[in-house]
Amino acid sequence: MFSHTLNAQEIRAVQLYSQDELINMINSNTHLNRVVEDRCQLVQDIEARAEVLRVPAYQFLWGDMLAWGVCVDEAPERGISFMRDAANQGLAAALEQLGRYYASGTLVQEDKKRAVVYLREAAALNNLQAKMQLAELFLEGYGSPYDYEDAYRWLYNAVTSDKQQHAKIAGYLTELEKLMHPKAVRAARKPTE
Repeated sequence: MFSHTLNAQEIRAVQLYSQDELINMINSNTHLNRVVEDRCQLVQDIEARAEVLRVPAYQFLWGDMLAWGVCVDEAPERGISFMRDAANQGLAAALEQLGRYYASGTLVQEDKKRAVVYLREAAALNNLQAKMQLAELFLEGYGSPYDYEDAYRWLYNAVTSDKQQHAKIAGYLTELEKLMHPKAVRAARKPTE
């Protein structure tokens, strides 16, 4: 027999995420888990903010939901399209994720040159993951040597409390130095404002 008894936790209303809250979830890669934890109650609101209001963070969330079939039918092509829309509006997380997808061939055809373009834009917007992935691609021989100075500068000035990330960045800097003219290294180490 079907029971209509619900406890208070089961019927709690879920508030729509603020822009800042959503961006923090995206940056910590918890956004899809949160949608599931909220029992997919906000799907229509997320879709409206992505499709009608064209809010970049919601376009990214909606695209990710579509790409992986989270609370909706899986539609990777449509999902990537929404991620691109968010990237075109300058959302660093969308740029970084698209760069990562093109670098690895996830959902799209592997295209390291295209990955460099997306990751460079995300790195310029201060996305640490993009900075590190960009350095990896440069060290693998992708991208332009003209961009090494920027990559070095971004990593040299990166701030992280994660000791493993810090060590990884130091390694990238050492390897990039081997590919750069000493004058370029000195220029990249100049203090930024």
